[in-house]
Amino acid sequence: MAVTVSLVLLFGLVLFFLLRSNSLGYGSAFTAAMFGFFLASTGASDPINRLTQSVIDAIPGL
Repeated sequence: MAVTVSLVLLFGLVLFFLLRSNSLGYGSAFTAAMFGFFLASTGASDPINRLTQSVIDAIPGL
């Protein structure tokens, strides 16, 4: 749970700075966020969560 919250905050900060630097438009940011929400409700969410957890477990010191 703690890792998930940290990743959400990390991706939120990245999205915020991309919007602030005009590297990403509001429409693109909205599309990316909606894609994430809809992807989370599909069968792909479990393999993505397992892959993310495996990568985090492979990083020493976390």
